Amino acid sequence: MKYEIILFDIDDTLFDFGMSEEKALHNTFKAFGLPTGWTDYRATYNEISHVLWGNLERGLTTITELGVERFKQLFQMHALDIDAHIFSAAYLDYLGQETDLMQGAVEVCDTLVDHYRLAVITNGFTKVQTSRIGNSALNNMFEQLIISEEAGFQKPESGIFDYAFSKLRATDKTKVLIVGDSLTSDIQGGINYGIDTCWFNPHLKENKVGVKPTYIIHELRDLLAFVR
Repeated sequence: MKYEIILFDIDDTLFDFGMSEEKALHNTFKAFGLPTGWTDYRATYNEISHVLWGNLERGLTTITELGVERFKQLFQMHALDIDAHIFSAAYLDYLGQETDLMQGAVEVCDTLVDHYRLAVITNGFTKVQTSRIGNSALNNMFEQLIISEEAGFQKPESGIFDYAFSKLRATDKTKVLIVGDSLTSDIQGGINYGIDTCWFNPHLKENKVGVKPTYIIHELRDLLAFVR
């Protein structure tokens, strides 16, 4: 086998983050007395979140700052008298309870775990990501959970890959593959670090950034065809 270690992104690769986010935000707004809050403020929130996650990838903010800043900006724009810190903490608690998996995630990981060393590498909050994995059918399938908040670096920074290789005691980059949905985070990060990459592109998005992954798949099950 060419690879020994497969690094999986979590959100929108193994887990359906859009679905989890929607349910968690709806529950949080409801808990704060705004039962239609997610519907009312979805568009603004998505715009703010998109910018901040981009800033995170470029090293312009931290995951901790992002967690509060997105709600602070949202509440200021809509003149809502809500404490962003308290709301953020509540949202992360709700998000940690969501375990919506992408189609094929369990089947693929269950097939690979007997033949490869599997690990997660994700930009996210340690408490949230460990909770989601621990409460899902993917629990106990990963040797390590490499999470940006804990690592102190985020994809595409090389620091998070150094951290992952250290945790996994890996030395041979040719034996490691990263699988993820983000060209600018997962794939660019893998390319920069010198490991093979697999772009999971279920929605057939156009590659507009010029990043060239080693492989492209449209279903998670397609991964089995070339790693085996």
